[in-house]
Amino acid sequence: MKITKFSLDPENPPSLSEETRKRLDAMSDEDIDLSDIPDNSDKEWKRVIPRQAVPKPTVTMRVDEAVIAHFKAEDPKGYTARMAAVLRAYVDAQQTGA
Repeated sequence: MKITKFSLDPENPPSLSEETRKRLDAMSDEDIDLSDIPDNSDKEWKRVIPRQAVPKPTVTMRVDEAVIAHFKAEDPKGYTARMAAVLRAYVDAQQTGA
């Protein structure tokens, strides 16, 4: 299972090719297709119920080196989150009887 996280640095945006930049600069606001954007009116936001984040307890456990190596092989950063996702999937499967 691979968890991929992306974040953009507003101070360092991705570069556009010259061709793409010219095409976008030539576009007017009316040329932009907004038909696939969902309605995010105030009515929709009134249904949102903010919830307090539930803190996760810190757990220390012994794990075989091969297991850690497997999760770190994909990407050393975030390997514990991937391990937690596998455990979460196991718990969910047990609760649904899968």
